[in-house]
Amino acid sequence: MRLKRFAGLGATALAAAALWALPGSADAQDIKSIRIGYAISKTGPYTGGASITTLPNYQLWVKDVNAAGGIMLKSIGKKVPIEIVEYDDRSNSEEAVKAIERLATQDKVDFILPPWSTGLNLAVGPTFNRLGYPHLAVTAATDRAPELAKRWQNSFWFLGTSKPGGDSLVEVLDKLRKDGKIGSKVAMVAVADQFGVELSSAARDSFKKANFELVYDKSYPIGTQDLQPMIKEVQALNPDAFVAFSYPPDTIGITETARVLNFNPKVFYTAVGTAFPLYKQRFGANAEGVMGVGGWNADSPALKDYLKRHVEATGKEPDRWASPVTYVSLQILQQAIERVGKIDRAAVMKEIQTGTFDTIMGKIKLENNIMPVVWWVGQWQNGEFYGLAPTRYDGARQPVVPKPTWKSPS
Repeated sequence: MRLKRFAGLGATALAAAALWALPGSADAQDIKSIRIGYAISKTGPYTGGASITTLPNYQLWVKDVNAAGGIMLKSIGKKVPIEIVEYDDRSNSEEAVKAIERLATQDKVDFILPPWSTGLNLAVGPTFNRLGYPHLAVTAATDRAPELAKRWQNSFWFLGTSKPGGDSLVEVLDKLRKDGKIGSKVAMVAVADQFGVELSSAARDSFKKANFELVYDKSYPIGTQDLQPMIKEVQALNPDAFVAFSYPPDTIGITETARVLNFNPKVFYTAVGTAFPLYKQRFGANAEGVMGVGGWNADSPALKDYLKRHVEATGKEPDRWASPVTYVSLQILQQAIERVGKIDRAAVMKEIQTGTFDTIMGKIKLENNIMPVVWWVGQWQNGEFYGLAPTRYDGARQPVVPKPTWKSPS
């Protein structure tokens, strides 16, 4: 693991301060910065997701906060900037746990931000809880969230549970079936990781309840390179809808394989990575009509401003799912710290549990430590990844079906 410290993009590096500042600390007046640490996947199979969804938003938030003078601490009557301590978790749960331990016990950071992925967030959850740090589990979708939020009251689950993911997808497909645009045959594949296992299980139940015919239902190992045999099997079944609960490398691989094989179901849905800007960049016109996990209200002025600032700060666009949610979690953390007015993790956790926060996604109040607003189905339409479902959300678009047939690369 390699340590990196910085005080924000373009900001002057700050000397480390003794910031184990709890209520009544004699050193409270000596606070020069708020030390925030994280372990993120800079190597290994989770690098793609972490480098697009998580790390850029950490960097943008630090830049925004420090450019405004820092986080206001009423206990000392001034704003203090953020100082970052960073490790590479190597996409490995043991490395992630060790990094969290080190951040708390050796680096003595004030707050710790979460890693990327459902699996790593579940792996580090007990450590966050034992050490008494708020755990903003942003990129974790699990049906265990309500149970874990009760067990670990320091944990906050921003992508909620997997069941709404299955229900939202079926909501879209059922409406299309009632409108006569698709039939009932669905083929489903899933990466054999915590995310894929939980989402496919939730979707399987939702498909059954809605009387869809699941003609194919298989998982594949994480890191699978040759996806062609699986896609050929699916293609031979001629499903109306193809659903892949995939991670970024497989999302790209599955799409490219479908294009090469000219596999053209009426609905083509892939998961993590579909909402990434690199998907549009990679596939160009072939991205049109592809559905995937995520989406956002692209007409929101606040999100348009966020998009602009993200590009200016990081040189690239955010993804249209967990990127804004990641930034929202950081806004909530900042506002909670400022309301408490001092480095008091227990009080900050209580504020996150009970407060209402102004964010780029509007006013947010967690419900039993779970984010109540999560897009589960989006679609590339005219170069933008619009949210489709849950259909009750502001900005939800109507799906365009059938997906246009794949075009040969120019």
